[in-house]
Amino acid sequence: MNQLFTVSLLALLMVTSCGASGETPYRELDILGELENLDVPQDDIDDDVAFFDFSSITSQFSGKNLVNLDSFGAAGDGVSDDTQAFTSAWKIACSAPRSVLLVPQGRHYLVNATNFNGPCQENLIVQIDGTIVAPDDPSEWDPRFQRNWLRFSKLQGVVFQGNGVIDGSGTKWWAASCKKNKSNPCIGAPTAVTIDSSSAVYVRGLTIRNSQQMHLSIARSNTVRISRVMVTSPGDSPNTDGIHITASTNVVIQDCKISTGDDCVSIVNESARIKMKRIYCGPGHGISIGSLGRGNSTATVTAIVLDTAFLKNTTNGLRIKTWQGGNGYVKGVRFENVEMQDVANPIIIDQFYCDSPSTCQNQTSAVHITEVMYRNITGTTKSAKAIKFACSDAVPCSHIVLNNVNLEGKDKTVEAYCNSAEGFGYGVVHPSADCLDSHDNKSIDQTQYFTESVIVGEESENAHDEL
Repeated sequence: MNQLFTVSLLALLMVTSCGASGETPYRELDILGELENLDVPQDDIDDDVAFFDFSSITSQFSGKNLVNLDSFGAAGDGVSDDTQAFTSAWKIACSAPRSVLLVPQGRHYLVNATNFNGPCQENLIVQIDGTIVAPDDPSEWDPRFQRNWLRFSKLQGVVFQGNGVIDGSGTKWWAASCKKNKSNPCIGAPTAVTIDSSSAVYVRGLTIRNSQQMHLSIARSNTVRISRVMVTSPGDSPNTDGIHITASTNVVIQDCKISTGDDCVSIVNESARIKMKRIYCGPGHGISIGSLGRGNSTATVTAIVLDTAFLKNTTNGLRIKTWQGGNGYVKGVRFENVEMQDVANPIIIDQFYCDSPSTCQNQTSAVHITEVMYRNITGTTKSAKAIKFACSDAVPCSHIVLNNVNLEGKDKTVEAYCNSAEGFGYGVVHPSADCLDSHDNKSIDQTQYFTESVIVGEESENAHDEL
């Protein structure tokens, strides 16, 4: 993380605004103060608890109930099926207090799709020092587990840790994807690790790689800490989100390195109070909120913070994406202290997202996007539009704050495109925060202090161009 840096804050930004009718600018933006104080409280898991030393456990037992996977007949050769050994070990470890379920180092355990259910006794630790590997043939996958490989549910106060690897063996899954071969049907693939309906869960130190689809999903959970986790899969592997958060609250992701073929972090419906800190992302599709509102559904996402990140060679940078026809809102988002290197689309709000083989129908309703701050965003872009706010005419984006944004193209001429984006406050912004319509190809002036109103583009949503 030595590439990450924190840019010193500038003086209080000069705030202006422009409403739908270009009314007189106002000087105060309430959300600015609210976003300054937006943070996620520390959870109840002790961050200073040391990793368990295998030699210490075996020699002194340390008052723990050690449950060694090898004691249950696991072959650990990466070829023999060790699913039964794993489920038997889980049952014992889950039922006894202060247990350590050990996956020994230097061994490879082939495990089929399995649900590991709680609740468990207090202070369970899953110590993964070896490698857990998935079967590699989709045709042999149990249809009961179409969307899950290792699923852990109804846990409380459980720690997953170690220096081991969880390997989804996803190569054949990616080849069968409709995104790789359009003649194939579009079907879901398993998520490597799912934490579902749980609370006070800690995941740290592990490597999750080559997932069939998403790597780590946090679903319907509260108070989850993810730290020092590495996610890795090829940049062209489809739908392989790094860390996916859905219907969860009070989640902290920190000191993680994510290289994948889709969003490094994706946050979707009913998620709130999510904090990401010191994140390395690349390759991948960047940090995304969404997609939201598909199929005319209602979505809510609130209180999201990204503080300190380095994005390299990603398709997108900081993105909020919603489908036409949706309802609900995204409210209270702060992206700050982000460095980008050769990112194709650094800053995006897209209310016309359409990840579909057929053309999406134009609709008037939309998920409202409001109170979003971009602060201390620097680096280089490969695209002509460094900032793109493609917002609905019927439900415009509002209260977008830009401060100390400095994005350079190789030719020094990048644009900001803002359709139906209202209520700007901004300080030092390069490219200019002037809202250009898609037919305006003029280059952007160098960094300057703005005090006049933003010019709101008038292009209709029908002319939206897909990213």
